[in-house]
Amino acid sequence: MEVEALGFTPARIFKTGLALQGTLQDCIWLNLNLRCASQVLFLLDVCKAQDANGLYDHLLTYPWEEIIPLGGYFSISSNVSNETITNNLFANVRVKDAIVDRFRNKGYDRPDSGPELNGVVIHLYWKEEEAEIFLDTSGETLSKHGYRKIPGKAPMLESLAAATLLAGKWNRKSPFINPMCGSGTLAIEAALLATRRVPGLLRSNYSFMHICGYPATLYNELYKKIEQQVTELPPGITIIASDISSDAISISKINAGIAGVEQYIHFEECDFEETSLPAGEEGVVYLNPEYGDRLGEEVALQATYKRMGDFLKQKCKGYLGYIFTGNLELAKKIGLKPRRRIEFFNGKIDCRLLEYELYSGSRENLN
Repeated sequence: MEVEALGFTPARIFKTGLALQGTLQDCIWLNLNLRCASQVLFLLDVCKAQDANGLYDHLLTYPWEEIIPLGGYFSISSNVSNETITNNLFANVRVKDAIVDRFRNKGYDRPDSGPELNGVVIHLYWKEEEAEIFLDTSGETLSKHGYRKIPGKAPMLESLAAATLLAGKWNRKSPFINPMCGSGTLAIEAALLATRRVPGLLRSNYSFMHICGYPATLYNELYKKIEQQVTELPPGITIIASDISSDAISISKINAGIAGVEQYIHFEECDFEETSLPAGEEGVVYLNPEYGDRLGEEVALQATYKRMGDFLKQKCKGYLGYIFTGNLELAKKIGLKPRRRIEFFNGKIDCRLLEYELYSGSRENLN
């Protein structure tokens, strides 16, 4: 788990996240480093509220002037499950009203507010009568790592790509082969992992930068730390990304250049079956095909899934094979029995990362 690698011990683990004990300064470090997260929330307050008026009354007593600077800008996000609320926007408005009225009651000019997440972001989690108020220290989602200016067709989100790589058994010392690379996200995330480049290197604005008392000196020190940990691609690693589309290869190169890793990836324009594989190596081959429900008909893709299975079985001996798909019926056409099936959600699509052993005899684990 990446938070443990950063020195934190989860206090609780949920299906969609986890809770840690830490400081606001810890949140800065997490924002800079996390590859798989979407937001880093810092708990400000907890209360019981039966309805929006009760929530407003409580939040009116909170010292918002210690969080939001005078003349600052803030926005509200929320996750609400309360029988009195039929529209989350109404809950957001009541939170905003409480903050604005708090400033007015203290004799201050009200701060500006709006939907953009580029200033202070306050997040409301309200379930039944229990309400938790957070400072969303991230603001704009961490799921986008800042290099994919041209996404391509139905791209895999950067955080999801990173999560599947961390869930697999690529050791960052052996070849990583990515046929059907699309916009290059998987190959780029592999190169970022192998060279210890973290998402914070490509981002310059977070919500925590807009709060009262923002520790700019600390942020600069932490940024220098992540800069200094960057390395060259270790010897022995070959990263190959291929796609039959010349547009996809062009987009991938642009994205890799923005990420600072284009020089570490060998791009090939070819059908996935013609992708180069270093001989005598024990690496990973990772394919992320279309699912059929968004980009094509299942019947048309059945042959492709069968070809993927034949490619792995016949040409990828000595490698570990991975296929990420959101269509489990099409996955049956691969014709290979996966050793592991790891569940992920791509948006609302229930997906699997399927792992295949492509060797005979024993060999060292790629961990």
